[in-house]
Amino acid sequence: MARPYALHRSIFVGLLSASLWATGLSVALVSPAAAQSMRGLPDFTELVEQVGPSVVNIRTLEKAASREVQGGEPDAEMQEFFRRFFGVPMPTPNTPNGPRQQRPNRGQPEEAQPKGVGSGFILSADGFVMTNAHVVQGADQVLVTLPDKREFKARIVGLDKRTDVAVVKIEATGLPAVKIGDVSRLKVGEWVMAIGSPFGLENTVTAGIVSAKQRDTGDYLSFIQTDVAINPGNSGGPLINMRGEVVGINSQIYSRSGGFMGISFAIPIDEAVRVSEQLRATGKVQRGRLGVQIDQVSKEVAESLGLSKAQGALVRGVEQGSPAEKAGLEPGDIILKFEGKTIDKSSDLPRMVGNTKPGTRSAIQVWRRGSMKDMHITVGEFEAEKPVKKAAATEKPQAGTVTKVLGLTVSELTDAQKKELKLRGGVRVDAVAEPASRAGIQEGDVILAIANIETPTVQALEALTAKLDRSKPVSLLIRRGEWAQYTVIRPVR
Repeated sequence: MARPYALHRSIFVGLLSASLWATGLSVALVSPAAAQSMRGLPDFTELVEQVGPSVVNIRTLEKAASREVQGGEPDAEMQEFFRRFFGVPMPTPNTPNGPRQQRPNRGQPEEAQPKGVGSGFILSADGFVMTNAHVVQGADQVLVTLPDKREFKARIVGLDKRTDVAVVKIEATGLPAVKIGDVSRLKVGEWVMAIGSPFGLENTVTAGIVSAKQRDTGDYLSFIQTDVAINPGNSGGPLINMRGEVVGINSQIYSRSGGFMGISFAIPIDEAVRVSEQLRATGKVQRGRLGVQIDQVSKEVAESLGLSKAQGALVRGVEQGSPAEKAGLEPGDIILKFEGKTIDKSSDLPRMVGNTKPGTRSAIQVWRRGSMKDMHITVGEFEAEKPVKKAAATEKPQAGTVTKVLGLTVSELTDAQKKELKLRGGVRVDAVAEPASRAGIQEGDVILAIANIETPTVQALEALTAKLDRSKPVSLLIRRGEWAQYTVIRPVR
């Protein structure tokens, strides 16, 4: 009897020990983690109390006579508002259950009609407010409502369509201004919060995390991507970190369904502040320009030019009379640094130059024909692009090695064409086949050089083509309209 009891007792003690050990382990391993997790859980209440008084509601109005009220079609600005946020056309307001728009009666005073709704935040205590450009663009009247329900008519100080940043001014003092954060300290995975007026619902708070930084969407700026719920009316409101600092302006969403799908974009606050300072000072934004056409440096391009790494901005063309031409930049150059800052991808260069004050003498580093070259360039002011002229017609084409190896049918330039294009020599492209068509060469282009060697005549081009190493890609310098471009072509073996 003792043995079964002893066995039972030993089993009980063993189980008890195991239980205590497991409990201890649970306490040792889980409890601290749980405590740490509890400490790390975001609490947005203090942030809302801190930043909420600085976030405003913005309503825009326009005169009834200024709209085309035909068939109940929404105005262009509101259509753009819906497109930006929903990715679909704005529904027609004249639905069976919807309000009807009526034409204003002639002879009666024009009444301002609601145009749109958005958000903003107070930049300074004396009444400067930042928002999105598309929120206030085209408005006849801008109304700013503070969280304490005070309403002010606002004056548009300036707006910049390129960055979608605008600054408006209200006549008030002692306002609670936001704190501006450091975007460089922002980390992917970090908690962030948005306050705005989605669908006119004022002081709505949503939260999420930073999904990505420097997201290139094809716009002038790279964006902060988040999963914070953003809807129409949030536009222009602040993106806030856990320190209560504004790190971005909520601007866009990505949507295939017409609603929020977990992808939102915010303008980095450092870029927005830079723009706002110019808007407050002059009402407009000045941007630098070089006058170059650039492209990404692919592995193939780097290999053809003897560059060890695919980086920088490839100069495909240089505008005549531009700061780039005056500084001596050439098609085929690869700009590796601007003012000491490394250019990892081609989209970095326009942003760096755009943020440089026109007239600034800046240092650049380029890769040219297998060696590094340091240069200086005086940054010009951004302006509208000039139209490209079409090349004139030519005489009968010639065929030979160029046709077989490069897929090009070429002919000599006439004296009149040389004069018109301001060229000393070159060879005109009359027909294009593979591999030239794959490289983007078009009929009417003028070939200026191959493998960094000038081609003033068809004979020169034929001779150089015959000597090519057909196992490697070769650089080709061409002129298209007023632009000189650089492309890479793989010869037929």
